[in-house]
Amino acid sequence: MVSLQEQLLKAGLADQKKAKRINQDKSRQNKIDRRSGTQTADEARLAALAAQQKHREQTRELNAQREAEARRKAIAAQIVQMVQQSRQSKGGGDIAYNFTYGTKIERIHVSAAVRAQLAAGQLVIVKLEDTTELVPKVVAEKIAERDPSLVVRVKKPTTQTDENDPYADYKIPDDLMW
Repeated sequence: MVSLQEQLLKAGLADQKKAKRINQDKSRQNKIDRRSGTQTADEARLAALAAQQKHREQTRELNAQREAEARRKAIAAQIVQMVQQSRQSKGGGDIAYNFTYGTKIERIHVSAAVRAQLAAGQLVIVKLEDTTELVPKVVAEKIAERDPSLVVRVKKPTTQTDENDPYADYKIPDDLMW
């Protein structure tokens, strides 16, 4: 089989110089194409590496979010378990005990003994979703370590002595009702 170029030379339609120049131009063009082709391959490879890096970062962020959500759920489960295991009875009393939760004043009805324990700080109020539970102070401290917003802090009345108070020497009777 004879190439077209050889056939044109035999027929006298093309001369040897012209054929040589065409071959040289072809080889130059092939070199340029190879060079530019490797450059585009390098650019494509760099773009692929950048896309991989971006994908890895997105995956890391997503994993971190998932881990944080799992930790939050685990802490919530621990708090619920602690409250269920150590909740105290409210005593079923008729005495209304008012406390502040957030910006609202809420009320629970307790017995006199439970009210005394609340006032002494032995029992602490914990607010889980819509329920109000009473737990011992030790358990409330553990809950506060995990989520302080659930524990209701009862402020103790401070006994300040004023030097200029004219009634400082008089004791207020215990049975005084307002």
